[in-house]
Amino acid sequence: MNPLAQGLNDTINQENNHVYDMLSELGRQIYFPKVGILSQSAEAKAKAKKFNATIGTALENGQPMHLKVIQDTLSAYEPKDIYEYAPPAGKPELRAAWRAKMLEENPSLQGKSVGNPIATNALTHGLSIVADLFAGAGDAVVIPDKNWENYELTFGIRRGAELVYYPLYNEARRFNADGLRDALLAQKDKGKAIVVLNFPNNPTGYSPDAEEGKAIVEAIRDAAEAGVNVVAVTDDAYFGLFFEDSLQESLAGQLADLHPRVLSIKIDGATKEEYVWGFRVGFITYAGQSETMLAALEQKTMGIIRATISSGPHPSQTFVLHALQSPEFKAQKEEKFNIMKGRANRVKALLDSGKYGDVWEYYPFNSGYFMCLKLKTVTAEALRTHLLNQCGVGTIALGETDLRVAFSCIEEANIDELFDTIYQGVLDVQGVTAK
Repeated sequence: MNPLAQGLNDTINQENNHVYDMLSELGRQIYFPKVGILSQSAEAKAKAKKFNATIGTALENGQPMHLKVIQDTLSAYEPKDIYEYAPPAGKPELRAAWRAKMLEENPSLQGKSVGNPIATNALTHGLSIVADLFAGAGDAVVIPDKNWENYELTFGIRRGAELVYYPLYNEARRFNADGLRDALLAQKDKGKAIVVLNFPNNPTGYSPDAEEGKAIVEAIRDAAEAGVNVVAVTDDAYFGLFFEDSLQESLAGQLADLHPRVLSIKIDGATKEEYVWGFRVGFITYAGQSETMLAALEQKTMGIIRATISSGPHPSQTFVLHALQSPEFKAQKEEKFNIMKGRANRVKALLDSGKYGDVWEYYPFNSGYFMCLKLKTVTAEALRTHLLNQCGVGTIALGETDLRVAFSCIEEANIDELFDTIYQGVLDVQGVTAK
């Protein structure tokens, strides 16, 4: 094993042996090189005042070489802020700005030990880092039965982990904390579990309220006290889009410092929060550990980044930083939030009107981009293909009965027509099936 990796492992084991036990074999082997091109280039950048012939970029007239056809479209930015490589952990100013934003919006994180957010190539990359560091063959990844399908690829296919499902809703149509607890306690023999908490949930658009949030935290605490090391990952892709009386912050804060056997990891980003999907700017943040532990986990994370994408895109990090620093940022974000809330409220009012009750019910939703219909009379795939081929309407079929509808991309004025069309589609498919 590389001495740098061994040194990080020794530090992690000394600070919290439970976190060391959570690491995958890759997680134990990985390290960020202290000696090599990056470190020598960093040293040269600070000291080589005459000629710096280290890094693989091109300079011209004292600034990064660039094409005018590109710079003309980006003239508001200095070439140094868009063409140079970003550091593997991300643009330092952006990391600091995101940390300040995260602490402001998540009061439960304040006063706790929180690492500096590490920039990722959006949230999937952050989840992939978690999988690389903590998931190995046969490890349990606990997720609800209604989930983002990419978890299977990220944790199951890539890392060989076993996905363990529990029903998202209980009989009262609230979050099923008992199901989560049972799924975690079932991992006692393994002694380890990765739990992914995705709120607002994709595909249902559900977020727990304060009471449910407390029950989730207690379920994880119970598992830890039973001897299960829990990697608690909050997938906060749709953070901030809370339209009703649900939790208004991530559970990452309540999970930090919860128990020595619990490691809180927050995955979030500008992708959905700031409506910049194509920018691919996300973050991974560790919380609730000693400063020494947080530094070691950051080095491990940077090692994964160096070994995969080397570093994230500099221009989009600069664009997001500019937005966060703008005086108009909060007002413009509030404007978009109100548009999204209006769409969600219109969907709920329409579904609660009773006009569609004979063909579907809907799963509780209160946040995010999506909601799910539970069809009563036709299969989701039959309806999806009919709507697409005969009506020009796109939806997502999930299993036999569930149809996901993204109200985020439908103007409020068109929502009635959308659901009327879906309803008519159900009747059409029923007629075909009856024949």
